[in-house]
Amino acid sequence: MDKQIHEGSDMKFIPMTSLQSKMGQAIAEDVYYYTDQIVNIIFIGEPNSKKWFLVDAGMPKSAPEIVSAAEERFGEGAKPEAIILTHGHFDHVGGLVALLRKWDVPVYAHEAEFPYLTGEKSYPEPDTTVEGGMLAKISAIYPNEPIDIGFHLKALPHDFQIPGLNEWKWIHTPGHSPGHVSFYREKDGLLISGDAFITVRQDSFYKVLLQKAEVNGPPRYLTTDWIAAKNSVVELQRLQPSRVIPGHGMYLEGKDFKNGLAHLVENFEEIAVPDYGKYI
Repeated sequence: MDKQIHEGSDMKFIPMTSLQSKMGQAIAEDVYYYTDQIVNIIFIGEPNSKKWFLVDAGMPKSAPEIVSAAEERFGEGAKPEAIILTHGHFDHVGGLVALLRKWDVPVYAHEAEFPYLTGEKSYPEPDTTVEGGMLAKISAIYPNEPIDIGFHLKALPHDFQIPGLNEWKWIHTPGHSPGHVSFYREKDGLLISGDAFITVRQDSFYKVLLQKAEVNGPPRYLTTDWIAAKNSVVELQRLQPSRVIPGHGMYLEGKDFKNGLAHLVENFEEIAVPDYGKYI
């Protein structure tokens, strides 16, 4: 156990939920996603396999729930080969420190996210002034201080491969955060988009609660570079994915997804970019 790793001092339980919370869905024989309050975590590996991977680490204080979901899928005492992060915002690393104290595994992330995962630098504060709904207005309660996971942290390789997952590649998709990445498997067109784009209007309490599906841009209150954010969505559309597991919202596939992603790319400024806010 590494006692030196620690959470940010502002990491706390956030009282948010959705109708999909504590529910999971198998997307492929070896891909399963689980909704922790309002955010999706992904398990890559066949059921009861000894070799599996976790993508992202959920909301603050979520580690026991993630362990329980992992053991339900992979068996008692299940432990991943590694944890892979799309980025380091609080709702994607909320359970990470506690998970590492239990599992002691490597964590892969883009090098541009390292300052936020090694205790060196806080993310910019959430923008409570941004155009949007109630979840944007209360975003000051969201943690933004860095966590420190010490020697567990490893850089994603420069060849865009993911160690241990030969069929997958990572794509740098900055904008929502400097080192945000997405993951793609060409053989079945499956995209894990993280928060590069999502399938719910994340600032709307009503839409988050009901998980009303719509292809949308990244969460407004934490996105600081909208030019990069648009370029990232354009880059992901170029891959021509046929289905997506987003960081927030429902899994989508087929025409609904392809048409929704095309509509987002064509109308990014109108759909995604807020009319005002301190990061505009």
